[in-house]
Amino acid sequence: MPASSLKIGMIGLGVVGTGVAKLLFEQQERLAKKAGRPLELTKIAVRDPSKPRDINIPDSIITSHWEDVVNDPSLDVVVELAGGTTWTKKAILDSLASGKHIVTANKALLATHGKEVFDCARKYNRCVAFEASVAGGIPIIGALTQGLAANKIIGLRGILNGTCNFILTSMSETGDSYQNALEEAQKLGFAEVDPTMDVDGTDTAHKLAILVQIAFGQTVPFSAIDRVGIAGLNNIDIHFAHELGYGIKLLAEAWINDGKLAVHVSPVLLRMHSPLAQVRGAYNAIQVIGDAVGDTLHYGLGAGRMPTASSVVADIIDIAVGRAQNTFTSMNLWSDSSSVTPMLLSDDVNSRYYLRLLVEDKPGVLADVTRLLANHQISIASIIQHEAQGENANGKVQLVIMTHLSKCGKFKAAAKELTRLDCVSGSAVHYPVED
Repeated sequence: MPASSLKIGMIGLGVVGTGVAKLLFEQQERLAKKAGRPLELTKIAVRDPSKPRDINIPDSIITSHWEDVVNDPSLDVVVELAGGTTWTKKAILDSLASGKHIVTANKALLATHGKEVFDCARKYNRCVAFEASVAGGIPIIGALTQGLAANKIIGLRGILNGTCNFILTSMSETGDSYQNALEEAQKLGFAEVDPTMDVDGTDTAHKLAILVQIAFGQTVPFSAIDRVGIAGLNNIDIHFAHELGYGIKLLAEAWINDGKLAVHVSPVLLRMHSPLAQVRGAYNAIQVIGDAVGDTLHYGLGAGRMPTASSVVADIIDIAVGRAQNTFTSMNLWSDSSSVTPMLLSDDVNSRYYLRLLVEDKPGVLADVTRLLANHQISIASIIQHEAQGENANGKVQLVIMTHLSKCGKFKAAAKELTRLDCVSGSAVHYPVED
């Protein structure tokens, strides 16, 4: 007897949703072979059924009520692509309770309500597949849960937001200001009309919280992740970074340090020749270090219709063949038995730093600055101070200092104190440095 079809309902038909529908409708035969049975998209909930779309979808399967998808007893899987953390959470919980598996790309929901969602799935013996929630088309969830399963993960770091990487690439390669680069990203569809969650590091922190759960078995509240975005980044810092042989990237990082887990999101100076520094445009990359495999790098488009749809449909196939159900059980994510690794306080993290100050161009200034840093036990690796140029210099010059390793808390205290020196104008600009 031929295998019964897997019946799929979808909530949301935006950019990613139309990509998923396109694959399911146009690649039916190929996908059925991979899944071992037909994949049938039989119901789709949308906000506006009359909205024009660049894909032909039968009117009979469209509904304007997400409850129609959740309550349809014929469905095996609900694909949630609407986003948000309010009614979408209810839709997912109700779908699980009614016996349906879940596929979602909703990183904000998992980062904030992962335990509730996964507990519900375990209660009703269903699974939640979420490959598309982190890094779009890069199969990083599968890599961590399957390909790297033999490893104890020591650390990971990555570029997880295509919007930020596009902006930083543009600023670096063309000299565009942050604002101009952002506007170009919006024109090309890489940035939302309101880009706040991307550029302030929120989106990256959501994804990092999910990766930390998988890689380290640790539940880290999204609110506990220190994050600095790119909105305050100045072209002059990119210029000085290049002069020093570095590029600047927005990195999500998590690693075990002396038995404690450190996590943060921040712009970081990376050596130009390093793999992550070479990631351009809207691409993402994640570096994972395992105790057995060593250093691995996972690279690809982190957003967009078809790359993200690729991950969503891969999850659907995994459910169809039963792989996702087995993986879900074995991962035991967001459970009461999750490991509890002490968190390394951000003040105790060791790092090198890039420091830029606008200072008066007069004798004794450098001595004052270096003396203050020494008082905080911060050692200097190098200093750049160019001659004042032009009529607009106003007797002030940029002073750039690269430090040796120091405690973050000590460095930040020193940076704050530096701004109170009479010879220093404005705030101290500083970013971590990794070699």
